[in-house]
Amino acid sequence: MGEAPNLALTWTTTPRPPAEFVSVEPDPLPYAERYRDAISVDVIHDGDVIPESYLVDGQGVPFDRAELHAAYVRERDWGASFVAARLARRLGLDRFLRVTTARVLLDFGRFPGATRPGAPHLRRSAINAPFAERLRFSQARRLLEEHYDAISETMDATIRGRLLKIAIHTYDRFNPSGTERPQVSIVSRALGYQMDGELPYGVFDPLYPDILAEFTVDRIVPSRLSLTLERRGVPVAHNYPYLLPEGSPEVRHQVWSFFDWLEARFQASFPATETDPAYQMVWRMLKDTNMRQGEAGMLRAYIHRFRRPPTHYAQPFSDAEDAYRHLQRFIDANDRAVVQEYRFSSDRPMSFGIEVRKDLIHELDAQGRPVRLVPERAARIADGIADAVIAYLQEDRVMHDVDDPALARTGRWYGPGGAPNK
Repeated sequence: MGEAPNLALTWTTTPRPPAEFVSVEPDPLPYAERYRDAISVDVIHDGDVIPESYLVDGQGVPFDRAELHAAYVRERDWGASFVAARLARRLGLDRFLRVTTARVLLDFGRFPGATRPGAPHLRRSAINAPFAERLRFSQARRLLEEHYDAISETMDATIRGRLLKIAIHTYDRFNPSGTERPQVSIVSRALGYQMDGELPYGVFDPLYPDILAEFTVDRIVPSRLSLTLERRGVPVAHNYPYLLPEGSPEVRHQVWSFFDWLEARFQASFPATETDPAYQMVWRMLKDTNMRQGEAGMLRAYIHRFRRPPTHYAQPFSDAEDAYRHLQRFIDANDRAVVQEYRFSSDRPMSFGIEVRKDLIHELDAQGRPVRLVPERAARIADGIADAVIAYLQEDRVMHDVDDPALARTGRWYGPGGAPNK
């Protein structure tokens, strides 16, 4: 992997699918065969495509290309795809998922919508300045339909059924205050849980247990990553300077994974509900974690905000509210069994992000723009991440994969939430 071209001027308006799989030549599988299809790697902020149709605003005025390019350079996770490719190869994967749409146009790491002026970085929406203020309604709606929804469908299909989802990001060397950031940061906790001990009200359905937002991955994984990288001279932080915004794919993945699991468990107890339209409507609402289904939004407003439904929805929504209360009673009656069983289950899907400092992957110019890839430094970090994941699968999950259910029930293994309380 030799020297890259000048990356400071790299962007394109050439049409491409908003998400694509990047093929890599995998190493031999470095862990047990049962984990062959257990891992996915993705990059959502290293895209370089802005369709021509979005370079003119709602008034027909072209965007200032120089201003737009500066924002593009600032927003892009330069080098993330290089790290992801190296990591995927080392993990025996033949591809990773990359969002091609430029982050300055659309950030798939946030909930859909236009960012309000002055919103802090972690509270932004998917469409940001300058597009948030200047796109007309039809443009913004088309952007979400053609890009956000398409990315969501590809992402969901990619990570569903996986044990471990790894997202690769890169960030600037310095905080806004001027203090230096760690070389690597492992991000595995939701912002709302860190700040308030719970998720913000109304973001996801209240049936989702807040405690599940404490960690999005087995706590052994960040510890193993820290140990491996620190031994190689790479300083590591946890959930600093960023946490996971609730709109991140990692948090959304945790929510609909729980409701997937809960649906199967509930239907095992009440088989007749599996084909009942009222219950199906409730499950669609609960799993609408990207907030894109109109019917789900109306049902949420009906159940939680007492909104009056459209006339033709009155009876279906009433039936769905009865189904929702049935599910609520089921959880209340089996709270410890339901929540604790899932929280510490060895099969609970895991997801986390890794931030790598941009200056470790590139030489930067005086304005902080990438000039030349430094592959040996980037590869050293990617190899450290890979070795840690391999060690986790080979050594740390031994107690997860025991065949004796009685041993698993003792709580002597550690699930994604850490050790069960005794």
